[in-house]
Amino acid sequence: MTSKIKVNTVTTESGSTLTLGESGKTVTLASGASQSGFGRGGSVNWQTTIKTGDFTAVSGEGYFVNTTSGEIDVTLPSSPAVGDIVAVSDYAKTFDSNNCIMLRNSSNIEGAASNLTLDAEGLAMTFVYADATKGWKVVAAGREADSSAPSFITASGGNTTTTCGDYKIHTFTGPGTFTVSGLSATASNNVLDYLVVGGGGSGPTTGGGDGISGGGGAGGFRFFANTPTNPQSGNPASPLNNFPSGTTITATAAAFPITVGAGGSISGPVGNPGSVSTFSTVTSAGGGRGGRGDPEAGGGPGASGGGSDNGGHSGGTGNTPPVSPPQGKDGGSSRPATGGGGGGAIAVGEQGPPNTGGNGGAGAGVTGFGTTGESSGGKYYFAGGGGGGNGNANAGNPAGSGGLGGGGDGIVPSAGAGPAGAGTANTGGGGGGASDYNPGGAFGGTGGSGIVIIRYKFQ
Repeated sequence: MTSKIKVNTVTTESGSTLTLGESGKTVTLASGASQSGFGRGGSVNWQTTIKTGDFTAVSGEGYFVNTTSGEIDVTLPSSPAVGDIVAVSDYAKTFDSNNCIMLRNSSNIEGAASNLTLDAEGLAMTFVYADATKGWKVVAAGREADSSAPSFITASGGNTTTTCGDYKIHTFTGPGTFTVSGLSATASNNVLDYLVVGGGGSGPTTGGGDGISGGGGAGGFRFFANTPTNPQSGNPASPLNNFPSGTTITATAAAFPITVGAGGSISGPVGNPGSVSTFSTVTSAGGGRGGRGDPEAGGGPGASGGGSDNGGHSGGTGNTPPVSPPQGKDGGSSRPATGGGGGGAIAVGEQGPPNTGGNGGAGAGVTGFGTTGESSGGKYYFAGGGGGGNGNANAGNPAGSGGLGGGGDGIVPSAGAGPAGAGTANTGGGGGGASDYNPGGAFGGTGGSGIVIIRYKFQ
């Protein structure tokens, strides 16, 4: 049974507060009825039907406007009263490509007798009618990107995951998958920093007699830091700071397969180059194998070239295949009875003083990418070339030292059959060169495996 009370005025018996309804109940204004005296708080009732074509707005309503298929015209109410209110919001964030046009319908908009074009992605705008002079005033406006709380990448993968300041670091010491499950609303936060190092080449095994081998070349060193002025960003020694010329990788919500190149083995007559490491569109080549005497073979080409044998050949060519900035340097040439040093990320392998094996070329050092690599002076170095071997004629002189960044040391005959120093695992260092130890020769050093490190801002 419905009751009806007819009164002209409801007031309080005492005091200044009048309460309508009670807790848990709803007070409803009948359909078609109007209210006055309560004022408007600047809000609208948002309509649940998405607008996909031209329409006429009604005061007190807000609309989600989807311009994916083309421009939409919104006609403002005719003969508006002071306090009328209308709002629109970019439903699909397409106002920048297909505009929303507010048609003034004979009233001014912000004092101008012209329509208003909404052309910013994610824009929402609220209009209130002020008077005949100013017409519809904009009382609230903003873009979704401006009002959103800062957001960051969410990702998983790697053999280890650590943090450094505001950055998260995923380190791959073997094959795996870097999976991005969430992206930032701020485009610059989706640009990934990375370090990709290929496997180092080996220093070949000698066959005795006059066989002396050069050091293996380092694996390719490719690096990108999004903000080099940020104290957390990597900063390799010149010229390998690849910002802004390095290859930019922007995260997408996807799985990125990771390949970590193996170091070159000492099997076969002349040793082996290292293998490639890959992340997205970046490939770092393997280092070239060192040269081998008896039978003679010059240093092999690669990311960094292998050092020459003792037969007067040239060192292997670095930055092969070519990329910009270069991923490595040439191997060193040799002198009689000594091997040249393998090339490193930032330095050519050395020829070495007379009767001395050449040192491996230096690798590049970074900060802010964790603690993997060869530590020196507050940085961690990668991609050092292997040192060249030395021979019987120079038994009292040293072999070449491995380059900073995991390069293996060469050996002299007094060290016996070796092997020479191996490139350090997960640095991409080249293996050391062998001597002409008799009988039977000596073993060169294997190349060090590569590494992939990915870094991004997470807070």
